[in-house]
Amino acid sequence: MILTVDIGTSTFKAAVFSREGLCLGQAAIPLDTGGGETCELDPGVWLAAFEAVLPRFGGLGALEALVISGNGPTLVPVTGTPTVRGAGLSLPAGRARLWLDLRAGEESLRVSELSGAYVDPGFFVPKALWIKNREAGLYETTRWFLSAPEYLVYALTGEARTVFPSTGFERWYWNQDLLRALELDPAKFPPFISPGEFIGTPAAAIASRLGLPTGLKVFAGGPDFFMSIVGAGVTRVGQVCDRSGTSEGVNLCTQERIVDTRLMSYGHPVRPLWNLSGIISSSGRAIAWAREFLGLEGLPYESFYELAAQSPPGARGLVFLPYLAGERAPHWNCHARGVFQGLSLATGRAELARAVAEGICFAIRDVITVMEDCGAPVRELRLTGGPAESLFLNQLKADISGYPALLPVRRDAELLGLAAIGAAALGHYSSFGEAAAALVSVERTFIPAKETAALYEDHFGLYRELYRALKPQFNAYY
Repeated sequence: MILTVDIGTSTFKAAVFSREGLCLGQAAIPLDTGGGETCELDPGVWLAAFEAVLPRFGGLGALEALVISGNGPTLVPVTGTPTVRGAGLSLPAGRARLWLDLRAGEESLRVSELSGAYVDPGFFVPKALWIKNREAGLYETTRWFLSAPEYLVYALTGEARTVFPSTGFERWYWNQDLLRALELDPAKFPPFISPGEFIGTPAAAIASRLGLPTGLKVFAGGPDFFMSIVGAGVTRVGQVCDRSGTSEGVNLCTQERIVDTRLMSYGHPVRPLWNLSGIISSSGRAIAWAREFLGLEGLPYESFYELAAQSPPGARGLVFLPYLAGERAPHWNCHARGVFQGLSLATGRAELARAVAEGICFAIRDVITVMEDCGAPVRELRLTGGPAESLFLNQLKADISGYPALLPVRRDAELLGLAAIGAAALGHYSSFGEAAAALVSVERTFIPAKETAALYEDHFGLYRELYRALKPQFNAYY
């Protein structure tokens, strides 16, 4: 059996899989993300969540492997070493700076200058530099800078590693020259390791407390979106993994490497393929904001989509820019802000809800259009994540993108991808690609509606023009 854990922004998820990909149990615990530009979290809640989910699976004596992924780029300044205390697992650290934390604007400019390409304030090095510049005491006591999954791995095994997913990620991580130029201590940054590599085993005292088998193998997972590519079965050229959650990851499988500053380009989990990626900052988070704004907080998410469905396509001319936390791809503009364009006396709650849902889909199409402009063919979308439970949103993604949207049987592609990584690492499959082919299956396909194609073509043009027109104001006032 393989235990998989994904530390999401708003949810801590875990599941146990057989080597054949059968889910034997699953659990989730909500996390309080906070909000605003200083999005921080006590990383100890991840340790508590891990301890809390394990009893839900019953006996764990047959576990062979543990693989962990998480949201990113989240940075944790670890100040101590792992221990087991009366209250449970303990690993002293400063507050985790979530990927949504955009305070390191000045540091981002400095890192970008040295890197020769734009590095968003939410990434690792700008955050570490911010801590050095603004919280010198914390910086001095920091033993390791780790991401969310690596924090949990270190707490369990005492081994500090940074998972470097593949070739092409150099821009968003660090090297010795960059650290020296920024006067950051290289000793605080762990050695790199690749997905699927063996890290270690839980310490005896920790394994005993948690009921984990002695010698349980902990393998490197990686960023959640990287695991989702495998878990969605996106292993052929032209397939897109649309990973939805708090944010949205649009990942296209390509034959060759395509380099464009508006997108991220790196090696695909299945070699020798490549991945072309665009990360959208606010998708599920925009829907959560709209639910609260419209008085639907506390009701099931489906109530939001039911309200949106009451409006005709196009939301009676209302267009929404979902840049509530700035925007990454394809604009890479932390100053961008959310906008409703076209409010009128005909605008009601349903139109507001539909415009938000359509705005998220326009953001996805924006990324896909840039991919196509780069010469990358697109054939289909594969939908993953919590929002993929909404049939309304799935159909809307097909309608606005213009491509078939396939819904895998398992929506939590991170967990299934981790299971595939673990199964391959244990030698049950020869590669990540073979494991994905064996474990992933499709439940349903959504075909783009022809009757709304022209309408959404016009609205998408307005969506893109709206950002172009407002960009100078965003940059001047925010």
